[in-house]
Amino acid sequence: MLRALYDWTMRLAASPQAERALAAVAFLESSVFPIPPDAMIVPMVLARPERAWRIAAVATVASVLGGLLGYAIGYFLYETLGRWIIEFYGLTEKAHQFKLAYAEWGLWIVLVAGLTPIPYKVITIASGLAAYDIVLFTLASIASRGPRFFLVAVLMRLFGSPIRRFVEERLTLVTTAFVVAIIIGFVVLRYL
Repeated sequence: MLRALYDWTMRLAASPQAERALAAVAFLESSVFPIPPDAMIVPMVLARPERAWRIAAVATVASVLGGLLGYAIGYFLYETLGRWIIEFYGLTEKAHQFKLAYAEWGLWIVLVAGLTPIPYKVITIASGLAAYDIVLFTLASIASRGPRFFLVAVLMRLFGSPIRRFVEERLTLVTTAFVVAIIIGFVVLRYL
């Protein structure tokens, strides 16, 4: 099953619809979706290394726009949709702690969350809830999401063939490590 999913992802990564799918994933991940766009950037750059910069740019723009949706959810819809999303991830107390911390650390919170496996959607919604300056939020999102996605793209472009062989030979191990990293991000966010 895992091999079939990997093969399907690699076919999608090389298809004409890949960038649209990446944009959708990056957009939704910033506000509601649990899987980070890196999961698509890696196979897309492995399949088409000459498009690495474009792939990273698509992910960055879509992620920042999705972050603005998350911000709007926190600002305008927290009592309905925002609360539900935060509760779904079990982070209700963290969202309120973030709201209090924004007065002093808002810029750093957005920067750190944008670069790490900490669920970015919680930060985007909490930023809106805290009515954090939307211009600073947008700039911090660009400054953190862009380098993250471009770093992944650069690494895949430079070391793609050996990485692809490694992934294909150890698919279960790599998938498990990726899932563990996502879980660690949620745990870190929950217990910080």
